[in-house]
Amino acid sequence: MTDPVVLFDFIQAGGGKRFGVATLNAPASLNSLSMAMVRLLTPQLREWAQDASVAGVVLQAAGEKAFCAGGDLRQLYQTLLDCGSARNTYAEDFFREEYELDHLIHTFPKPLLCWGHGIVMGGGVGLMAGASHRVVTPQSRVAMPEINIGLYPDVGGSWFLRRMPGRVGLFLALTAAPLNAADVIFCGLADIVVPQERKGQVLESIAAADWRGENAADRATLSRLLAQAGEGAERQASKLREHFDTINDLMAGDDLLDIAKRLRALKSDDPWLQTAAQTFMKGAPSTAAVSFALWQRVTRMSLAEVFRLEYWASLGFCAHKDFAEGIRALLIEKDRHPKWNPATLEEITPAFVEDHLRPRGEMPVELARLV
Repeated sequence: MTDPVVLFDFIQAGGGKRFGVATLNAPASLNSLSMAMVRLLTPQLREWAQDASVAGVVLQAAGEKAFCAGGDLRQLYQTLLDCGSARNTYAEDFFREEYELDHLIHTFPKPLLCWGHGIVMGGGVGLMAGASHRVVTPQSRVAMPEINIGLYPDVGGSWFLRRMPGRVGLFLALTAAPLNAADVIFCGLADIVVPQERKGQVLESIAAADWRGENAADRATLSRLLAQAGEGAERQASKLREHFDTINDLMAGDDLLDIAKRLRALKSDDPWLQTAAQTFMKGAPSTAAVSFALWQRVTRMSLAEVFRLEYWASLGFCAHKDFAEGIRALLIEKDRHPKWNPATLEEITPAFVEDHLRPRGEMPVELARLV
């Protein structure tokens, strides 16, 4: 008998309260977020939100390598081949249920601690971004690498990338630049760095603390516990902070072709920045174009509105060819030579972008009712 893909437990704590603990349990796949995981997490989080004995939640993962390396795309890939541009009911369920879970985390009415140790990518960032208390460790490696697979930074990425300092979020969407713990703190995706070896101490502190069942007071208590655990943690240098002005200059303006011209011409002594530009040049032009359109469109949208727009965008990518081709080249055949269609940014038309963002059928009631 195989273990469940999410394990649930409790920490008995002070004040007659307890903390729910949800552990992603697929370390062999770097805890890639599957539909099975989502279908376990969502009802359990809803139950804990309503349970007066539960003061808060810890969301963590099994293994030392990854919190969550992204969405589990292998099953989705087969449906992309089978359905082509026709309706894909598996994709509809996959994205609807994932976004419903992400929105639930963003709006969770109690303290929710996400322990983002190791690799955190794509769908993993979607789980972490909305938590009230987001911990990274010195070993955390975070990215939104969707341009490499012909998708776009979804899972609320259109919303949280837009809220990063300056034009850092646009830069991350276009370049898939990898982030360390200091970068993630700088851009607002995490709150504190705590060494991995102090995780046990944090869990013990949660058990020892007095919880009131009042959201504001309990959030403050959890923040204090994490601040104590994070004292003296090694301070890494942030590439995002170091290159902030350069990034803003590269990403300036309202024409993606101007931005592309600057990235293509970039000559930097810093391998991190140079690699970011090269990743953009190798990445899917459709990803860059739609990501830029979303960046411009979501400025004043609410989180719920963004998730509804991303639902259409994700189905749009499923209906076009680059997403399947990117998964093939990176994850299935692993030749790392995707043939993007269109092959260049210059070939992309406004109509092509709009076809990715248009409604395809009815908005599911589960997303329509989000506020």
